[in-house]
Amino acid sequence: MARVVDSFSWHEYLRQQAMDSQTSLLKEFFVSQDFPEDMTIDQAEFVALDFETTGLDPRNDEIVSIGLVPFTMQRIKVAKAKHWIVRPKCQLKDDSIVIHGITHSEIMNAPPIAEVLEEVIQELCGKIVVVHYRYIESEFLNSAVVRELGEEMWFPMVDTMHIEAQQHRSGWRCKLKRLLGGKLPSIRLVDSRLRYGLPRYHMHSAMTDAIATAELLQAQVRHRFPEETPVAQLWL
Repeated sequence: MARVVDSFSWHEYLRQQAMDSQTSLLKEFFVSQDFPEDMTIDQAEFVALDFETTGLDPRNDEIVSIGLVPFTMQRIKVAKAKHWIVRPKCQLKDDSIVIHGITHSEIMNAPPIAEVLEEVIQELCGKIVVVHYRYIESEFLNSAVVRELGEEMWFPMVDTMHIEAQQHRSGWRCKLKRLLGGKLPSIRLVDSRLRYGLPRYHMHSAMTDAIATAELLQAQVRHRFPEETPVAQLWL
């Protein structure tokens, strides 16, 4: 289970991890994540990250596809986006193939995650990581790092699903609606995007979902947060 750290203790935690890490790659990463405490959204460099996996249990399932794209509040840097298909040790499940469309033949000659993990982590260095539903990316990345590097890798993320949940799944009106059997708005990526007038994409491609997540955060900030909001207020 992920380490529980509130937004005001992340800086101290990251500094401690940078000192304690025995892996130069992780030490560099933790140092790069110790952003100025007053850094605002409009000053930040972000990277949207998305995984497709063999299932939803990070203890038994693995990553099969990684997509990421760097961006700011002004621009999504699609030309610098990266995508990897990786070969898991466990078997692909039929239901997961239906979701992400990655087949046995596609992963047959793909590299194991050990061969791409360093590059992935380097792409995250110095950027605020943004995801839609942090459980997947946080837990699965940590599991992969533990297996390959022998250390844990917890760090703060901005979760666009959590931002939608705060708006559409919390408060007394939502609680009352739930008690009365009413249906609450969906906070899935595709449905969240539609609320902001963003185009409908074919989801469940790691690359497409990363770009879609970047666009969603930009829209959320425009509608809900002043750009001078400290990034630490959005960290989870």
